[in-house]
Amino acid sequence: MKERIHKDVVIIGAGMAGLTAALYCGRMNLSTLVLENALVGGQIANATSIENYPGFKSVAGGDLIATVQQQAENFGAVIDEFDEIERVTLKTSPKVVETQEKIYETDVVIIASGMNRRKLPLAEEKKFSGRGVHYCELCDGHAYDGKIVAVAGGGNAAVDAANFLTKYAEKLYLIHRSQLRADEVSQKRMRANEKITVMLQTEIKALHGDKRLESVDILDKTTGETKTLAVDGIFVNIGVEPNTALFKDELKLTASGRIPAGEDCRTEIDGVFAAGDVREKEIRQLTTAAADGTTAALLAEKYLSKLKAGD
Repeated sequence: MKERIHKDVVIIGAGMAGLTAALYCGRMNLSTLVLENALVGGQIANATSIENYPGFKSVAGGDLIATVQQQAENFGAVIDEFDEIERVTLKTSPKVVETQEKIYETDVVIIASGMNRRKLPLAEEKKFSGRGVHYCELCDGHAYDGKIVAVAGGGNAAVDAANFLTKYAEKLYLIHRSQLRADEVSQKRMRANEKITVMLQTEIKALHGDKRLESVDILDKTTGETKTLAVDGIFVNIGVEPNTALFKDELKLTASGRIPAGEDCRTEIDGVFAAGDVREKEIRQLTTAAADGTTAALLAEKYLSKLKAGD
């Protein structure tokens, strides 16, 4: 039989939003547990250098996350990695979060489970991940100053990434297997940039290189011709998948699979908050994730105070 443990707050996800929430909850003397089914830090942990986070000229994602984790733990938050969550029950009082090893009863759940960018579906992706294959142009684009890069994708995220990366790249290819879906304003800006070559009806078929990416094989779907394109890096923007499958029977989700919650991070269920990339919102940055974590924690404390007072 699994051990049952009560916590004031259970935070699901240990990215920037979750760890910031844990830091604030710990500072307010709330018994706080953070559950993470993978590595602490989420996607940002792999960023080689972050230059747009206030207070740092440049910081590695892993170092930044480690600092916030230490802050949260210093205030008593417990962070549990790799104990996968099997089910959640959010509409009861207390709420229940069951993992493979334990059952947690809690008054507040902060969902900060984040999202995963869809990986490039090629066998060589794992070999070159972080060594030429990237998923965050804001995090890693600066490393390609004067280099030749490609962007995979055809939506707004891909076109915006291409426009952004011309700050650094000497030459850029935008490669997409069909037609562009990005808005006309972004497309017009991209097509006006002499650095960018747009390659539509084109698929990336293979990646090549020794220790780092050196070239890609591309297929022109119109002509059937395959050729090799020399590139130093490729930035992949072929969609994202919010980590919300666990909550689909408990919360209403948006068409994109995210959790609807306002700037107060409150969901439709009292005592349940959504923070970070998993929340439906227009801007998703490291700073906004930290802001969501702060907001969710402070309002969670207010909710707990009213709950204990019987209001």
